[in-house]
Amino acid sequence: MRIIKQKRLGLILLMVAGISIATFFGLRAFNDNLMYFFSATDVIEGKSPKDHLFRLGGMVVKGSVVRQPSGLTVRFVLTDMAKEVTVEYTGILPDLFREGQGIVANGKLDANGVFIAQEVLAKHDENYMPPEVAGSMKTAPAETQK
Repeated sequence: MRIIKQKRLGLILLMVAGISIATFFGLRAFNDNLMYFFSATDVIEGKSPKDHLFRLGGMVVKGSVVRQPSGLTVRFVLTDMAKEVTVEYTGILPDLFREGQGIVANGKLDANGVFIAQEVLAKHDENYMPPEVAGSMKTAPAETQK
């Protein structure tokens, strides 16, 4: 009788250990795939991660889009109406990307403080503003929104 109880206890402990390990790896994978949103002010103030992907949103500053003569590299400036961050993107921009448009870019900062975008997202309606951008612009100081 005692051997059966020991086998059951060993099986239960093995199952608990297996579930714990699976939960640990699941939560770790989930945490690695999280991508937080930051405004230009957050990036300038150093609140954004230095070596992790995140989203940067804002309005493309008029007159700031500079296309490299060779290749698909584009540099532009994003603002939340308080601070500005330079963004560099290599690839084909969405057809609806233009100056004065609200966008969200996924990527990370380089050593020089330039945001290297891996993806740029834009919406078709000229009145559209990503919810994150609208929220960060509402919190920007009133004198900078003029």
